[in-house]
Amino acid sequence: MKYFKFIIFIFVLSTVISCGGDNDICDNGEGTPRMKITFKRDNKISVVDSIKVSADLGTGIIDLGWKLKVDSVFVPLRVDDSPFTDIYVQTTTEEDPTKVRVNYTTKSIYVSPGCGVKRNYENVNSVLSAPNSLKSVEQGQNFIENEDKTNLFFNF
Repeated sequence: MKYFKFIIFIFVLSTVISCGGDNDICDNGEGTPRMKITFKRDNKISVVDSIKVSADLGTGIIDLGWKLKVDSVFVPLRVDDSPFTDIYVQTTTEEDPTKVRVNYTTKSIYVSPGCGVKRNYENVNSVLSAPNSLKSVEQGQNFIENEDKTNLFFNF
């Protein structure tokens, strides 16, 4: 009986004390972030009636679909070793898409055993080619660590 109580005590103690840390589970949103793009008209944040966004993620152009009545969109970036992602934007079906090349340098950071490696993007800048309804691109925050801050402003 004495050994039985000792075994029960060890079992209860082992269930209370965990061997792993709480950071083994990736539950706080760590991972490769998306880039937030906000829309402006006349230097004020504005809602666009409709916008179609596509991105070249290295395996071809991925259509992110039409968005209606939005003031911002989130665009995933390439996770290979490419120093840029091409984004295509159009506001009507009649116009040709406007290409915006987003340039950056990447930096990989170890997060935890559960999450693995997170990729951060630094020195983010953009180049607009052949503007249509999208008149210009304005720089926001020039690094991407999370999705809270706007990285680019599209001026219509």
